[in-house]
Amino acid sequence: MSFLPPEEQLRQLRRGVEEILPEADLLAKLKKSYETNTPLVVKLGADPSRPDLHLGHAVVLRKLRQFQDLGHKAILIVGDFTGMIGDPSGKSKTRPALTLEETRVNGQSYFEQAGRILDLDRAGVVYNSEWLAPMSFADVIHLASKYTVARMLERDEFDKRFKANEPIAIHEFLYPLAQALDSVAIKADVELGGTDQKFNLLVGREIMSRSGMEPQVCMTLPILEGLDGVEKMSKSLDNYIGITEAPEQMYGKVLSIPDALIARYYTFATDASVDELPALHAFAAANPRDAKHDVAHRVVALYHGAEAADAARDHFEKTVIRKELPDEMPEIALDAPMPLVDALVQHAGVASKGEARRLVQQGGVQVNGEKATDPMATIDPSTGPVVVKAGKRTFVRFVAA
Repeated sequence: MSFLPPEEQLRQLRRGVEEILPEADLLAKLKKSYETNTPLVVKLGADPSRPDLHLGHAVVLRKLRQFQDLGHKAILIVGDFTGMIGDPSGKSKTRPALTLEETRVNGQSYFEQAGRILDLDRAGVVYNSEWLAPMSFADVIHLASKYTVARMLERDEFDKRFKANEPIAIHEFLYPLAQALDSVAIKADVELGGTDQKFNLLVGREIMSRSGMEPQVCMTLPILEGLDGVEKMSKSLDNYIGITEAPEQMYGKVLSIPDALIARYYTFATDASVDELPALHAFAAANPRDAKHDVAHRVVALYHGAEAADAARDHFEKTVIRKELPDEMPEIALDAPMPLVDALVQHAGVASKGEARRLVQQGGVQVNGEKATDPMATIDPSTGPVVVKAGKRTFVRFVAA
């Protein structure tokens, strides 16, 4: 394997990174890797509490892919065992535990979707139950002896809960120690994580040192804001862009981000190079409308290819700008009339009947080109096809069975 010079690798790896702790150690590791022609072991751990990945999750996955492209060994650790504990990062109360079976199912989905970003043929994928499940109670006591309660209470979430007399379960203290053992098990040179993972990553560094190993370098990436421009991207907040969403849906969602986020999306949601970013950020400030379309095209192309991105752009121009019907849309055969709210929930992706009623009342639903005003209206295709438009991007054609 032929590596780029260490200084150039570091320049590229700094792209979009919040902190490298410590950066001098990373440069030293890169120099040793270069001199010995040996790739670094770069770790990303993921507890699959939710099976669906979005652009927020993709930030650290894309950094892991960058390490791959520079010739290093990517190790994706699926936390099927730690997922049963629940990461306390950012949590004001104890998280509900998952079963091993639930974490395994979610982990498989995570693995399949991560393959849209990583080169899985060149990545190691392991489950941390492999080394955590066989541990005895004596092993746990020995591990716990390597870290103090005082240091654990320095964690912001624990400190706040302790001062507020909120309960902290002992097993939550064990979570960062278990994650640290992942680094020990694979002999990690670098561990990646969001800024909310900084404490866990640093615990890994200390446990490796206390285990007589060269400690890992910790690299943290920012948390990407969602479509509202305020809260972090989250499926529970419905402000997310899923990496498996249809190209047209993905394109339209990117266009809905606030102008103030365009530069951040160039950095954290596209693969624009470190050399391109200054000009793209200037473009975003000077011409946000065109820049937003460029970001949307780049994002769709990453996950669906350039041809699909071109088609998504054409779809948007036709259905939103020129307000024409798309050439293709889902077609549903009905053998009886259906209430509009049920049609929206069952076939147009609306989350609930209550949300469907609100969407109609807010003027966000059209039936055969006319704005719907009555949530209790029915869809009856017996006399001809009925096209329902929900929001700006969803079209469904109902036909008689």
